[in-house]
Amino acid sequence: MTKRQVSEGQGARLDADTVIRAALDVLEEKGLEALSTRAVAERLGVRMNTVLWHVKTKARMLELMADALIGEIPLGGLPGSWDERVRELARRYRGALLAHRDGAALVVGTNAPEPHTLRFANTLVGGLLDGGLDEREAAWTAWTIVYFILGLAQEEQAAAHQPLEGHLAAAVSAAEHPALHRALSHLGADSFEDRFEFGLSRILARP
Repeated sequence: MTKRQVSEGQGARLDADTVIRAALDVLEEKGLEALSTRAVAERLGVRMNTVLWHVKTKARMLELMADALIGEIPLGGLPGSWDERVRELARRYRGALLAHRDGAALVVGTNAPEPHTLRFANTLVGGLLDGGLDEREAAWTAWTIVYFILGLAQEEQAAAHQPLEGHLAAAVSAAEHPALHRALSHLGADSFEDRFEFGLSRILARP
């Protein structure tokens, strides 16, 4: 993404969407730990107070960023059958998280009922209701899917910077951790896709 610079005179004409797009640029470039309202202000070429005028606090900025990320998930062209629809929504959700540096960690840290987030949740719960789940089952299964994807995606993105295999191989011994040692070959970074599909199938399995 290109670096955005605006003058202080233009700063007064900024809107929240422009600030959030700049914040996502900073996220891609520097990662979540380095993200701050000051860094966003520097990206935009304005004072930090100008950024805070639109997003109020860093926590609020993160909420809006997470909602913008989820807003990238297309909700059209979904399969007709409820189970394939839910699976496709889960795949798209995971894809949106992985498309952004620290995307999963960003969303994990927020829980705001914003428009894009609500539209995605409504579509996901609707698919589960169409599958015959009652209201509680649909709501809790939706949460289970979201939590599962967030956790796995966060691990996958962390492993990209610090490979999991080396740490496990060094820490796990056949004598002290026999079960883990037997399963070690299935816990590598190349298994994330398969682990995602396996977990999703288990969550959606009907008794």
